[in-house]
Amino acid sequence: MTITKKQITFSQAINDAIQTAMAIDKSVICYGLGVTDPNGIFGSTIGLEEKFGSQRVFDIPASENAVTGVAIGAALDGVRPVVVHQRSDFSLLTLDQMINNAAKWRYMFNGIHSVPITNRLIVGRGWGQGPTHSQNLQALFSHIPGLKVIMPSTTYDVKGLLLSSVFDDDPVIFLEHRWLYNQVGLVPEGDYRIPIGKAKIINKGEDITVVGMSYMTIEALNLIAVLSENKISCELIDLRSIKPIDSKCIIDSVKKTGNLLVLDTACKFGSVASEIITLVVEECFSYLKQSPRRITLPDFPVPTSPALTSNFYPQDLKIMEVISEMLSKKINHQKQERPPISMHDIPGDWFKGPF
Repeated sequence: MTITKKQITFSQAINDAIQTAMAIDKSVICYGLGVTDPNGIFGSTIGLEEKFGSQRVFDIPASENAVTGVAIGAALDGVRPVVVHQRSDFSLLTLDQMINNAAKWRYMFNGIHSVPITNRLIVGRGWGQGPTHSQNLQALFSHIPGLKVIMPSTTYDVKGLLLSSVFDDDPVIFLEHRWLYNQVGLVPEGDYRIPIGKAKIINKGEDITVVGMSYMTIEALNLIAVLSENKISCELIDLRSIKPIDSKCIIDSVKKTGNLLVLDTACKFGSVASEIITLVVEECFSYLKQSPRRITLPDFPVPTSPALTSNFYPQDLKIMEVISEMLSKKINHQKQERPPISMHDIPGDWFKGPF
């Protein structure tokens, strides 16, 4: 059987996943602030209301905690809600519902009932949206037993992981980095699903293991060719699933390379990077050639001012610098200067969007 594939953007792949899920199962609904807006949340919800009707696709009042409670009630009655809060920051208003109800229901009722909610949350900064609109909160969500946390990095993965999330019987936090929305990739048409909890080895290597997530995986991917030219064999792992985490994939890789660098989109203290390093130290300490390293955001709120953002966000050159230090090897490369605006709100001129 020939599987048709098409070149689409990250946001189109999200839209495709929701359309596919809603066509498969009439119990799937999609709602949230701006879902029926003409811009369709970076285009990810455009056309859904027209195709599936306002009973299954609709906008909501700005009352995140209440609409999450509605989703929990609906999920317990057989509905599979896809709830869009746009910003991960806005979802903080839903924590009582998600932590004390959705995440605990299966445990409190001996597995008889589950709460199959998918919460789509956008992370990352843009257009001056700093401290309260840009936070990467994957570590916070992954600390809660009963919640599954997903952070796709590629166009192919975002569709397959979103479909798996919608049809998973547990509540899922689905984190999408705004810088990825215009990324283009080859995506199969129709229904395909990527198992939750499985990392992906993007590049095999022998010298160092680099574990990335979301946008930082793409930053690392930009370096593979340069590292190869400098005789450095890098094994790049895209985490994809924050919780559950693919411990075996990471441990097997570190046992081979003896070196570990973790790239996290969030601040350092209590981060997912911290958890991965702890895992490796506990499970394969004797294989390590040196202390593991991590690259994260600093431990203070995301800035809005261009003067503060210029050195706030680590990119590929920072990753290269740390790998060079870890392996005690100079890396020759042609440094390509980026315009200052690319390090403030957007990664480059290609980044467009309604928000």
